Amino acid sequence: MTTSPKTAVMICGHGSRDAGAVEQFNTLSGHLLKRLPQYDVESGFLEFARPVIRDGLEKLKAHGAERILCLPGMLFAAGHVKNDLPSEVNEFAADNSSIEMLYGRELAIDPRLLAAAAERIKEAEDSAPNTVPREDALLMVVGRGTTDSDANSNVSKVARMLWEGMGFGWTSVSYSGVASPLVDAGLAQAAKLGFKRIIVFPYFLFTGILVQRIYNWTDAAAKNHPHIEFLKAGYLNDHPMVIDCFVERVAEMLTGENVMNCQLCKYREQIIGYEADQGAPQVGHHHHVRGVGANQDHHHNHHHHHQGEDDV
Repeated sequence: MTTSPKTAVMICGHGSRDAGAVEQFNTLSGHLLKRLPQYDVESGFLEFARPVIRDGLEKLKAHGAERILCLPGMLFAAGHVKNDLPSEVNEFAADNSSIEMLYGRELAIDPRLLAAAAERIKEAEDSAPNTVPREDALLMVVGRGTTDSDANSNVSKVARMLWEGMGFGWTSVSYSGVASPLVDAGLAQAAKLGFKRIIVFPYFLFTGILVQRIYNWTDAAAKNHPHIEFLKAGYLNDHPMVIDCFVERVAEMLTGENVMNCQLCKYREQIIGYEADQGAPQVGHHHHVRGVGANQDHHHNHHHHHQGEDDV
């Protein structure tokens, strides 16, 4: 009879210059620690915060891990999930051939995340001073914005499913950076459509500089359009259904179901506007900023990083 290898879980975040975002990620990791008592669990970040991912992996190794399940703590698969995190995992694996390394998939579009999103939107409606029928309201779903059109298009799918499922009069999509339209332009267009209420919902896991930017843009739009009620819905954070989704992603690694959707991946297929990215090497882009502290300035020019400048 063979014994199972000693298995550990590494939760991989992006990191943020916002201390509150790092704190929320660590709170999420604490929830997962309680939900996964059978595993040794560590967490770490690509940049902006400590511990870095390599530190967490080394700690699991020191604890005797024989198999490490690496869990991306991110909603969608853009460059961080497709390139940067695998680069970190591959680098550690090359230096530690005796440890089996498994890599999970992103949260992606999941019924539980949609249900959690619907609850956040309903919380905003319930706290509003006025009662407005949903058919008289527009739902604005805001994504992070990346240089990956497949990841950006997932925000549109989330918006469509919430629109149809909750019965809003209209929906619109905007982004906090990189992709168009940005929130300010999106809200300016949405305000022309004649709805009494616009609900702005950031499809984000955590707070941070970008979420605050979204809310600031919403406040500015409310001043410009006093006849429209603007509601700011909360982001997902550590909603119980988000935790459930992460726990399932860990289980998938052990059953072989942890396969991300590669049909529209710009690194595998020729995607309109990104033809040059097909076949690009899987390399990380964060080596020079590992462990840079939260709330510190960080400036560099390569385009790839800016697909999620405030990810956690």
